[in-house]
Amino acid sequence: MKNIAKLVVVSAVVLMSSFTANAQKIAHIDLDSLISIMPESKTAQQAVQDYAKQLEQQVIAMQTELQEKYEKYQAESANLAPIIKTNREKELNDLNQRIQDFQQQAQADYQNKSAELSKPVYDKAKKAIDQVAKENGYKYVLDTSTGLVLYTEPTEDIIGLVVKKLGITFPAKTTTPAPTPAPAPKK
Repeated sequence: MKNIAKLVVVSAVVLMSSFTANAQKIAHIDLDSLISIMPESKTAQQAVQDYAKQLEQQVIAMQTELQEKYEKYQAESANLAPIIKTNREKELNDLNQRIQDFQQQAQADYQNKSAELSKPVYDKAKKAIDQVAKENGYKYVLDTSTGLVLYTEPTEDIIGLVVKKLGITFPAKTTTPAPTPAPAPKK
C-alpha cells in the first residue's frame, strides 16, 4: 500500500510537471509601431525618399526633353520633307518608349532600394525581439501589426521591453502603448 501511495505521488508530480512544462508563454508586439520609432527607420526612409526624388527628377528631365522636341516638331512639321518628318516621329516615339522603360525600371529600383535599406532595421528589431523573448521565457511572440492573428487570449505586449533593449525612447507625444486587447473573433 505504501508503494502504491508513493507511485501515485510520483505519478502526480510527473504529470503536474509535464503540464507546467507544456504551458506556453505568449506575448505580442506591433512590429510596425516598433519600426516607426527606431531612429534607423527614419534614416532609411529619408534615404529612400532622396532616391525617389532623384529618379523623379530624371523622369521630369526626360519628359521635358520630349515635350520640347514635340513642340519643335509641331512647329516645323509643315515645312519638313517626308523622310525628315518620319525620322523625327520615330525619334519622338523612341524617346517616349525610353521614358516608359525608365519609369518601369525606376519603380523596380525604388522597391529594391527600399527593401535594401529596410532590411537592417527589421533585422535589428527582430534580434531585439528574439533577445527579449528568450530573456523573459516567451515561447511565441505574435506580430499584431499584420492583422493575421484572428483570436488570442490576452497576452503581454512586449514593445516596452524591446524598446528598452534597443536603447531608444518613445517620441514625446507617444507613451508606451497599453497592451493591445485581443481582436474580437470575426463572425
